[in-house]
Amino acid sequence: MNSPDSSGEPSTEPLLRKVDAVMVRVPDLESGLGFYRDKLGHQLLWRSDEIGQAGLALPDADTEIVLATELDYAPSWLVEDADEAARVFVETGGRIITEPFDIPVGRCVVVADAFGNNLVLLDLSKGLYETDGNGSVTGVEKRTTENPLE
Repeated sequence: MNSPDSSGEPSTEPLLRKVDAVMVRVPDLESGLGFYRDKLGHQLLWRSDEIGQAGLALPDADTEIVLATELDYAPSWLVEDADEAARVFVETGGRIITEPFDIPVGRCVVVADAFGNNLVLLDLSKGLYETDGNGSVTGVEKRTTENPLE
């Protein structure tokens, strides 16, 4: 992965792959969907009442708006391996805010960079959400490729 070499330069490809989602705190999913889906026109991709989150599409990107009842506003960065990314952040002068933990689609960690900025890093190692016709999450589709961007 992205461990620095003796010169301090990354020895492989960049650690952060893309912005996976931007979390937006809402008081409840119904009012959040009423605003972002019904008034602003964003298509519902998935909804999980169990974790208090719903994913909405952006028309010009595969980054999602994720409405969340328990999490604060933050971008979530996709990485190949959340545990390895946490290790790299610590090695390069950052720190772990929240130790790596399981999420339905993979693993997640919250880190701070060398300047104190918090970043949410996640991998999709378990797969992607499967949904029914209403967008409700029914399970997780297992990964069929090693590339988390596919």
